[in-house]
Amino acid sequence: MIISVASGKGGTGKTTIATNMALSIANAQLLDCDVEEPDSHLFFDMDLEKVEDVYLSVPVVDNEKCDYCQKCSKFCQYNAIAVLPSDILIFPQLCHGCGGCTLVCPKGAITEEKRIIGIIEGGGSDGVEFYHGMLNIGEPMATPIIKTLKKKIDKEKNAILDSPPGTSCPAVETIRGTDFCLLVTEPTPFGLYDLKLAVEVVQHLAVPFGVVINRDGIGDDRVEKFCMERDIPVLMKIPHNEDIARLYSNGQPFVLEMPEWKEEFVRLFNVIQRGDAK
Repeated sequence: MIISVASGKGGTGKTTIATNMALSIANAQLLDCDVEEPDSHLFFDMDLEKVEDVYLSVPVVDNEKCDYCQKCSKFCQYNAIAVLPSDILIFPQLCHGCGGCTLVCPKGAITEEKRIIGIIEGGGSDGVEFYHGMLNIGEPMATPIIKTLKKKIDKEKNAILDSPPGTSCPAVETIRGTDFCLLVTEPTPFGLYDLKLAVEVVQHLAVPFGVVINRDGIGDDRVEKFCMERDIPVLMKIPHNEDIARLYSNGQPFVLEMPEWKEEFVRLFNVIQRGDAK
């Protein structure tokens, strides 16, 4: 079972849900896909080790073969290649590594070389197998790291994917292909606005989903009314609670100190696994 944990915006408690669920269920993997700012590992006592580099293939031009026909620059939708009358410029950080420029070049002047854009690190603690990706500072594209990270998913295990916040490409790449998506929100007007955006994304991806309301008790009931009107299941509510907030501030998953919540996460997982979250 692969469950993505996502949110329309940052700061809703997405990592809290992902880490506590991973610690509650059996045979769990936790993959932190927020590769620009991974932080799930802070809630575990573990040593991380580098697993592999992540590369992106970027074009290299042989100026002896190039006749500056511009077919490569016209093909590239990301403006990673600029052809001048007597020169050609490559902008590696704009390149998405599709390899299309090498295919359209009639002179065979373009080859590819690998450029490291980040790494995958892994470790384990409390029975949870853990991986996260780290995008190099200054690199603009997170999705190649996430794609590589998702290759670590063991189909014999229950994988929890902590998604980047928002609804842009990294979040879409994380949610895509998962069996279920938990959308974490808070009962505030901001939470509702971003939840609506996130709902559109998961519906477009055709991924079954449900909502977890974090910090229940603050704000108002418009999130619940929205879910009721759209027939979206609210699968868990976590109260705005001083003890939970204190444990979070200390980097401690609250299921380790509040075992009754471990049972709640197991119940939530079982509901999803049985297909009852409708």
